[in-house]
Amino acid sequence: MTPLQPHAPALRQTLPASLTGTALTVLALGVFAHGNAHSQAFEAVRLTGAAPGQSGGTVGAAVVAGPVYRGSDDNQVRLYPGVDYQWANGWFAGTTNGIGVNLSRNPVMQYGGRITVDLGRKERRSAALRGMGDVDVRPELGAFFNLVPAPGVSLTSSLRFGSGVDRNGWVLDLGANRSWRITDASSLGLGVSVTWADSNYQQSYFGVTPAQAIASGYAPYAAEASVRDVRLSASWRYRVAPRTALAAAVSVGSLRGDARSSPLTRERSPVSGVFYVSRAF
Repeated sequence: MTPLQPHAPALRQTLPASLTGTALTVLALGVFAHGNAHSQAFEAVRLTGAAPGQSGGTVGAAVVAGPVYRGSDDNQVRLYPGVDYQWANGWFAGTTNGIGVNLSRNPVMQYGGRITVDLGRKERRSAALRGMGDVDVRPELGAFFNLVPAPGVSLTSSLRFGSGVDRNGWVLDLGANRSWRITDASSLGLGVSVTWADSNYQQSYFGVTPAQAIASGYAPYAAEASVRDVRLSASWRYRVAPRTALAAAVSVGSLRGDARSSPLTRERSPVSGVFYVSRAF
């Protein structure tokens, strides 16, 4: 994830700050929270745990604050652990990226396949979900492509299949990040990302079937394929030791399309925050 190993200078020559400076943000906002941030799980692949051609990993913990589910107006704060590792041959595994392989040996381009998990949604999470039933945890198959067009700039894309009630939801994530190194130990980052979801995913998380309408009291609602949301993020990272770093970030989202109009949506512009500490090994 973060370039904290002794070979960090070599890593910074091949991986721009946009990847290394925002990796902690993606890990914490994207994987550990069960609420709004949980829904961003695996939206991008960030392979910055080791220099190209070498193996390495990170372990850490995050405090995450955000909505209890995407569209909720209730918030929660939780603590989550995390670990990621990548091998010199391109394989990787962990809580940030899932399990997969990077088939590229070009340091400014990454592409490959992976297995991730759609973490679902529990009815007990909120009174607003009463009668909606659970969306179970599902395995996902996917592919990714990242590009570094200039130093400090990264473009990410990820396609995932297998989410939702019927295990046939498609999700496409696109992102762009820019970071600036402030000092040798600190950096700032800005990012924008957008997620498109097909009707199977949208119906599972934002729709209301006739049966759910009877149980919940909501009117039936058919959620069609559309852009699900757009997100802006700002992050700060500080390396306190050669192998240890701290990071803080804020993410502001805007639900779009049928997700925005869903009767389950109480907050259309969710805000999430995170504080994270990471140790390289």
